[in-house]
Amino acid sequence: MITMPARKPRRTAAATRRTPLLLDRTALKRRLADEPYDVLVVGGGVTGAYTVLDAVSRGLRAALIEKDDFASGTSSKSSKMVHGGLRYIEQGNVNLVRHSLLERHRFRKNAPHLVHRLPFLFPVLEKEGVFDARLAKGFEGLLWTYDLVGGWRIGKLHQRLTVPEVLAQAPTLRAEHLKGGLLYFDARTDDARLVLTLVRTAAALGATVLNGAKAEGLLTRAGRVTGARVAADGDTFDVRARVVVNATGVWTDELDAQADEGHAPQVRPAKGVHIVVPWEKVRINCTVTVPIPGRARRATCTRWGDRVVLGTTDEDYQGSPDDVHCTRREMDFLLEGANTAFEGNLTPDDVVGSIGGLRPLVGGKEGATLDMRRDHHIVVGRTGMVTVTGGKLTTSRHMGELVVDKVMGLLGRRARSRTATLPLLGGAGYDAEAVAASGGLAAHLGERFGTEARFVGDLIQDDPSLAEPVVAGLPYTRAEVVYAARAELARSVDDVLSRRTRARLFARDASVAAAEAVGAILGHELNLTEAEAARSVADYLAAVRHEKSVLLEGAAA
Repeated sequence: MITMPARKPRRTAAATRRTPLLLDRTALKRRLADEPYDVLVVGGGVTGAYTVLDAVSRGLRAALIEKDDFASGTSSKSSKMVHGGLRYIEQGNVNLVRHSLLERHRFRKNAPHLVHRLPFLFPVLEKEGVFDARLAKGFEGLLWTYDLVGGWRIGKLHQRLTVPEVLAQAPTLRAEHLKGGLLYFDARTDDARLVLTLVRTAAALGATVLNGAKAEGLLTRAGRVTGARVAADGDTFDVRARVVVNATGVWTDELDAQADEGHAPQVRPAKGVHIVVPWEKVRINCTVTVPIPGRARRATCTRWGDRVVLGTTDEDYQGSPDDVHCTRREMDFLLEGANTAFEGNLTPDDVVGSIGGLRPLVGGKEGATLDMRRDHHIVVGRTGMVTVTGGKLTTSRHMGELVVDKVMGLLGRRARSRTATLPLLGGAGYDAEAVAASGGLAAHLGERFGTEARFVGDLIQDDPSLAEPVVAGLPYTRAEVVYAARAELARSVDDVLSRRTRARLFARDASVAAAEAVGAILGHELNLTEAEAARSVADYLAAVRHEKSVLLEGAAA
């Protein structure tokens, strides 16, 4: 039996469940087809997820549909940082930073099991660094501003480090030009699990949520959008709603064009890439920001257990939003940056996983996306559809609140948002320190499911074989696959290995070896035929082969 230490919880309908929330696709499809809704949200990324949660928590009849899987687009391929954004201070956007830091604080209170404090280190180098010693005082001024406008809420202020203190955090940093360092604090999250938890919290409050449900067209009456025609699992049905919200991210223009033939494209995708290497190759204990040689850009190197994630963001992107991967060129410049900063000799053979994703920026002319502002945009179109885009993960709760404010106005309803203080499933009563101290399986499950870890523990108590790891070298258990099928709307091997767990990112080849076992569990839990289970496995293997071909062979993405 897995038990979770707990403190007195903040009581909410979603946070006080005594039994697991089980989600049944057949029942959800029936509800979508049969029930009229106040609001239908199209797009299951973090913005759409927080929008449907805000709507249902205000008492609206709310639904969310996602054409692929929750967080399968940008929201599982982000930098995974919940932060104010130092760069935005450099750009003069202090208001965005102030608000982002407030939202970071709310995330840490409402989802303490998912959003964790993380130290960030900027080495100060004599030359060839992000900045040299001459600029360190100016940069420290930025950090004081960061602390004063809200960074202090994380419980620590920035620090100036000596060379030995820097090397204690990052012992493999090249020390020949090292003059010291600056350390400040932000937070990180497993972005895919955060989105899934938002969606499940909305479902616990009464929302209807469904992945694998594509809006093939919009329903209209008298020139107003009144719902969507949805295809899911071979079925097609109409979902009726008084207001439709377009929260489809980089696909926003496609749905807007269905609502308004005269729509002019607004979204400009900015690509970010990350690769993963074994921790022993870098041996850092925090996030270290390093320069990329020959580029006016920075890369971040973040410890994640026994892995390190290296990444950078914001390169203009012109390709298909449905096939985005880290390329060989992008991997090479990340490895070059790491090898310039650290003593290890990283090679492509050390890369155990990679992701490429797109951020839906709005407007801007051709050129660098790095300097474009990250403010969100919410508009009501001529046909009454509400469209939201821009912004970032950290401000997604506030974006959802503002979207629902628009919806309430269209409905002629009034009710204040509750999400600023609404715990997510697993968050109420969660004691991070006690869970970390418990170690082992309890800590692993606690940091993924919060107080709901007891439901996964119940599966293991009933069948101890489910405690076995499903992917070699990673802590994910067979019980988590069962739970993903029963309670998290996982439909495929990819859903499990790419997002319900992060096995594809942290151990790509080992996840391939586990695909058949995952397919067998899903086949049993979802009553799949042998052919359907085999196809799910084959689809996953083909997707990984394509990802590796782009990364290692330089194939076109």
